[in-house]
Amino acid sequence: MNKKIHSIASLLATLTIATFFLSTITVELFGPHEAIAKVKQLIVIPGLFILVPAIAAAGGTGQLLSKSRRGKLVDAKKKRMPFIAANGLLILIPCAIVLNYWASDGRFDGMFYLVQGVELLAGAVNLTLMSLNIRDGLKLGGRF
Repeated sequence: MNKKIHSIASLLATLTIATFFLSTITVELFGPHEAIAKVKQLIVIPGLFILVPAIAAAGGTGQLLSKSRRGKLVDAKKKRMPFIAANGLLILIPCAIVLNYWASDGRFDGMFYLVQGVELLAGAVNLTLMSLNIRDGLKLGGRF
């Protein structure tokens, strides 16, 4: 059961971050400020209420599953997780909240785009690390 929960939670978390990332880029390139503000709002609510439990479930079940496993792939996944968690808690969540606040106020200035750039970079890092974890998980399960 933990394997199934881990797989679903990991995939949900990764797809949620990918959705945030692609939505942000698309609306920035093609949408008016009102659309940008709406995307920023949706990332915070309900987005973070989907993402945070998914990451917590993936991390928790991953810890449980890794207790009985050893090897390079398990070690690599364990090393990536603190970076994924710290990046999310210290960069992505605060950026999402600040950008939502600024966008709702119509503050689309240089600082908004600087924070947006930081958020996109941090999101790309997390997507990469989470994708590597999924790849390694598939290898561990004999599916890749």
